[in-house]
Amino acid sequence: MSNGTDGAVSEKSSTAKTAPKVVLEFERPIVELEKKIDEMRAMPNAEEIRTEIDHLQARVEQLRADVYSKLTRWQRVQIARHPQRPYTLDYCQNVFTEFTELHGDRTFRDDPAIVGGLARLDGKPVMVIGHQKGRDTKQNVVRKFGMPDPEGYRKAYRLFEMAQRFKRPVICLLDTPGAYPGLEAEERGQAEAIARNLKLLATLKTPVLIVIIGEGASGGALGIGVGDRILMLENSWYSVIAPESCSSILWRSWDYKEQAAEALKLTAPDLQAVGIVDTILPEPLGGAHANPEQMYSILRTTLIHELQTLLQIPTHQLVEQRIEKFCAMGVWSEG
Repeated sequence: MSNGTDGAVSEKSSTAKTAPKVVLEFERPIVELEKKIDEMRAMPNAEEIRTEIDHLQARVEQLRADVYSKLTRWQRVQIARHPQRPYTLDYCQNVFTEFTELHGDRTFRDDPAIVGGLARLDGKPVMVIGHQKGRDTKQNVVRKFGMPDPEGYRKAYRLFEMAQRFKRPVICLLDTPGAYPGLEAEERGQAEAIARNLKLLATLKTPVLIVIIGEGASGGALGIGVGDRILMLENSWYSVIAPESCSSILWRSWDYKEQAAEALKLTAPDLQAVGIVDTILPEPLGGAHANPEQMYSILRTTLIHELQTLLQIPTHQLVEQRIEKFCAMGVWSEG
């Protein structure tokens, strides 16, 4: 075991704060105006042009509000992938207390692409499990860009069983471009590991909360994504396939990824409209990475409320409702 307040957690949090700022294409007009304001403030006669500076600052705020109120589906995908966005270990450190990471699947090895462990939420004991990406190339090579191997899902399976045994609610944080597609992963039973998780989660005798914090692609996300309540951050996405892969299949090129994102309807409002997502968590203006502390507070408050509601439901009823919830997805009737 390793304590989540040192080692990997501290590294992720500090790296997120010190990494160079990444600017998305649709944010460039805002950034250019902000640079101009900084230059004007550095001028010797800054006080004399204070009115002009204030006018430009107001223009920046209005432009930011306009841009983020009209985001396309592809732009939300870009925000979900932002390298400075909070990851699972960041939430473990800042939303929960007493987080203690648990390692290994007791069969093959410890998979760094899935992290999990014991923690407390508002003083109540819980089990937290989630995908973990790296902040730089070196970390991403180790964590395979948040794409788990079979042993990652088997580690999650072990933690799910532990949570059930000790009657701890489970909270899963989803953020992956998919399960690792390598030959060695298939040889070690990738599909079987995910399938066993789906079966266990469907009947787990403890409350299960799912939160999509960034990317949620295919079975890689679903492998730890069956729960009583599915929450989704405003600028995250959840789909059976990534837009680039969809574009590659349909148009034989990645050039149509924006059209693919529109067709997939993979954003939080899309999924809430068809009954897959229960609650959409608002993000700070500019995305979760723009104000992580505010995002931590929003998630903490929401999780406490949801958990209080689920803990009042008898276990057998909770399992029945969970199974009915997922059985109802994708079902429709013709008049």
